[in-house]
Amino acid sequence: LAESLVVFAIVLSVHGVVWDRFSWCALALALQAFYVQFKWDRLLQGGGAVFQFRGAANSGLLPASMVIPLLGIVMKERCRAAGIVYFERFGVVVASTGMLLALFLSVLAVGITKPMPTNTCILTGMAGSVIIYTMKHSLAVSEVIEVLEVLLIFVYLSMILLYLLPRCFTPGEALLVLGGVSFVLNQLIKRSLNVVEGKGDPIDFFLLVAVVGVVLLGLFFTVLFIFMDSGTWISSMFFHMMTAVLGLGVIMPWLYRLIQRNPLLWLLQFLFQTQTRLYLLVYWTLLAASACGVVLYQNAKRSSESKKHQASTITRKYFHFIVVATYVPGLIYDRQLLYVAAVLCLAVFIFLEYVRYFRIKPFGQTLRHLLSLFLDERDSGPLILTHIYLLLGMSLPVWLFPRSCAPKGTLSGAGALVPYSGVLAVGVGDTVASVFGSTVGEIKWPGTKKTFEGTMTAIFAQIIAVALILIFDSSVNLNSSYAWILASVSLVSLLEAYTTQIDNLLLPLYLQIMFMA
Repeated sequence: LAESLVVFAIVLSVHGVVWDRFSWCALALALQAFYVQFKWDRLLQGGGAVFQFRGAANSGLLPASMVIPLLGIVMKERCRAAGIVYFERFGVVVASTGMLLALFLSVLAVGITKPMPTNTCILTGMAGSVIIYTMKHSLAVSEVIEVLEVLLIFVYLSMILLYLLPRCFTPGEALLVLGGVSFVLNQLIKRSLNVVEGKGDPIDFFLLVAVVGVVLLGLFFTVLFIFMDSGTWISSMFFHMMTAVLGLGVIMPWLYRLIQRNPLLWLLQFLFQTQTRLYLLVYWTLLAASACGVVLYQNAKRSSESKKHQASTITRKYFHFIVVATYVPGLIYDRQLLYVAAVLCLAVFIFLEYVRYFRIKPFGQTLRHLLSLFLDERDSGPLILTHIYLLLGMSLPVWLFPRSCAPKGTLSGAGALVPYSGVLAVGVGDTVASVFGSTVGEIKWPGTKKTFEGTMTAIFAQIIAVALILIFDSSVNLNSSYAWILASVSLVSLLEAYTTQIDNLLLPLYLQIMFMA
């Protein structure tokens, strides 16, 4: 209930600033998601939710349902203010897609609940009618087709991945992750069929192809290893060979078609274009080596102490400090390099998770042993996703920053902090809340393990971080929007205290929405 109240406060705050016909849809969606969320929770507790979802967490339908619609709405308003009609319409499509995906998940929950909940059905029907009526009067025919395409991809992707990967997601996390992948896949197909030479930023195409490429790679090997033992040397050699074939024979030509140049040569030229980029790459390499050193040291410590030894909360937060040290210089000195480097890092992380999950020789078993030390209750499924969520939480504000709608490369007011949303929410806020809450916290928030001291310290630390950003990043100009920044940071910190969803993914997106509004 407290989590829902915080989400409602965020929704009302955003629509207090940005009010249009989609605001009615968002409020109707939030109200029906609040009611349907309890149906999902009951299904999860009773084991009647069709698929196996992650335990020790509620369904998370309300907080997840509002992310994509709110993101589309604030993007639309920013681009309308900048006079960029194409991206204003893109924001409308994003908002409509998010609402339809959330509505589909709600209808699914209502449909499999026995006996049929009459009041919730009526509420869902009313919310659906408002959303469809608004879409009918807001979207062109081509935009309606695009929204329906994403919904179709989402349905098929959900049926496949939720069956193959039990206990990896809650319904809310599945909505965010699979909805995002579905949208990316649809965008890639659309842009591949309508390639115009010289139009579009190569780094955007690089992100789309990388995400779709690693997902298709995983689906291919998951189906393949149903019929083969993935732990043998023959299977491992086949894995590496087919990865090279798919990479060089499918992904590279696809990227070449989009950017109209050799992808490898473009990437090398991009990475080593300036001396600043060379310095950043060397610095990031040293940080990556230090992160590997922490993993090896903690495992050596486990071997000497006890086989049941698990890394403490403070130990796991070392990686948050390393990620902050990685992202802040990139945000200050070269955001385009950070954008591309984060895409490469995501592809490497997912590939290594495939190697670990399928026990691919020679490193699969070693990775299983090394990473088992850092598992927590959120890694209850066959995949280890927390480190990937951490990377996504830091990177999504950089990837989703509306560069075309920012005339001088930055937004005005609190919007200037949008690329820093991941650093503030996860790197600073979540880390400080966990460290101080677990060491000195005594007063617990009702119904949670999180403490009042941890939350207050997190808010204070994020305000200090904003002050430091103002000092070191000359492109940030807040235009006296300090009260809104304080309110945004406070609401997101309260959400961190009460949510049982993956905070590394959820918090940066909500903070980005608040800053963009």
